[in-house]
Amino acid sequence: MERRTLGGTGISVSEYALGTMMFGAMGNTDHDESVRMIHTALDAGVNFLDTADVYSGGESEVIVGKAIAGRRDDVVLATKFGLPMGEDPNHRGASPRWVKRALEDSLRRLGTDYVDLYQLHRPDPATDIDETLGALSDLVRQGKVRAIGSSFFSPEETVEAQWAAERRGHHRFRTEQPPYSILARGVEQRVLPTAQRYGMGVLTFGPLNAGWLSGRADPTTGHRNAGRGAQMFDLSRPGVQAKAAAVEQLTGVAADAGISLPHLAIAFVRAHPAVTSVLIGPRRPEQLADLLAGADVVLDEAVLDRIDEIVAPGVDVHSGDFYISPTPAILDKRLRRR
Repeated sequence: MERRTLGGTGISVSEYALGTMMFGAMGNTDHDESVRMIHTALDAGVNFLDTADVYSGGESEVIVGKAIAGRRDDVVLATKFGLPMGEDPNHRGASPRWVKRALEDSLRRLGTDYVDLYQLHRPDPATDIDETLGALSDLVRQGKVRAIGSSFFSPEETVEAQWAAERRGHHRFRTEQPPYSILARGVEQRVLPTAQRYGMGVLTFGPLNAGWLSGRADPTTGHRNAGRGAQMFDLSRPGVQAKAAAVEQLTGVAADAGISLPHLAIAFVRAHPAVTSVLIGPRRPEQLADLLAGADVVLDEAVLDRIDEIVAPGVDVHSGDFYISPTPAILDKRLRRR
């Protein structure tokens, strides 16, 4: 497994990172099997684990804690905070009060006294970024956090955070975690270039686009095609129809290249010079084994050119892929009317 340096942190991480969102009630409820999967990834050379407090209400962090017991020094451990951890409005967001409480909760579940990368899961419009960075900087100085990062930040939010850190003397976000796949290339326009401009490491998620690029005969079936994610699979939507057509063509590209569609999809993301590590999020051991088998796949220029012809650079085939709540400026009409 090849290694890359995570932004300006000096931390060496594997090109694959194991995402653990599917461990626990949200996916695989068998703790022992999930622990074995983490060990399989570590033994294969993956040293980067990514979780979050919100994944299965903290259960994912508990599983990760079990898996890294006795191996903590060999693991680069990342977790996230900010999404709701219950009904209480104060148990979410990026206020200094919650930042510090959330970390203590995560450390307890993970069974460790520090995390290597602590990430704000989503921007918090209710909290001044200066306040958040100040609280995170305190945690770095206390040795409880080695580096801090953002997730799903717009280019404007990234710039604001970098400027705030410089002006106020805070530790700055060293990483960004955006969605990126062949079918969701919008981040190529401004998100990835902005991260490069500030020397940030980029940890991407969703390379298989919630299963569309998994190689299944019918990607519209599966555990994610219900609830709030249903719009990603609703073939009555023109954008979803366009995805289905693109997947058919991409399947042919993969076949011509002699590789599987998921291997093509992940190798494509790894090929972008801004990307440090690609998050893979298997639910079952056989899925993990298949993804690890593609770790050495490299796409040549001809294959990358064919992909560009199917999905143009900088384009999200279906804008409804990412079910993110609109900002207050959109939700509250009082903020856009005199």
